[in-house]
Amino acid sequence: MNNLQKIGGFAALLEAAIYISAFVFFGMFWNSPADVDSVQKFAYLAENQVALYIVNLVMYVLFGILLAVLVLALHECLKMKTPLLSQIASIFGVVWVGLVIASGMISNIGLASALEISAKDPEQAMTVWQTVYSVVEGMGGGNEVVGGLWVLLLSIAALKGKKLHKTLNYLGLFVGMVGILTIYPAEVLTEIFGISQILWFSWLGVSMLANSER
Repeated sequence: MNNLQKIGGFAALLEAAIYISAFVFFGMFWNSPADVDSVQKFAYLAENQVALYIVNLVMYVLFGILLAVLVLALHECLKMKTPLLSQIASIFGVVWVGLVIASGMISNIGLASALEISAKDPEQAMTVWQTVYSVVEGMGGGNEVVGGLWVLLLSIAALKGKKLHKTLNYLGLFVGMVGILTIYPAEVLTEIFGISQILWFSWLGVSMLANSER
């Protein structure tokens, strides 16, 4: 049990680190041209395909793998005192894992397909890429409803079972509600969810590591 909590704590801290690295990459290094034609757009994507491929693997696939570990660790932590809420929360956590990993795979395969098509028909390739982008955003890039439900439910379970720090659980309630609100397509809500979840993952990781030592 303690070993699982320790592993879950490290997973939570790595989740926070992945969030931060994604913000840094897209905020400081990714400079995709906006007012350009399809040919120039795909020229930029082709030039940076490897970097984007790696970022998608880390941001989605690795994040999802770590999330699976964290979902299990939190379920083990909460199931004794709040079994029903913990089980329901875990269902949403597992679904979120699948959506996140699938988003990364679809993004990378979609990018490769669009670049291949762009050599013959840039306009058609742009249609393909926009479709792929919309699917990825809908599954996990810009819609965080499932993740929000997971955080919200496990925070309620932790409060009822008197697990974790009470203030951490209140932060989880906020994060969860913001995640659910991202069903409305507003970029500011997604950004608030991401930033607040960095704080939540970081605090959660430290708390789980501290509890595993007791």
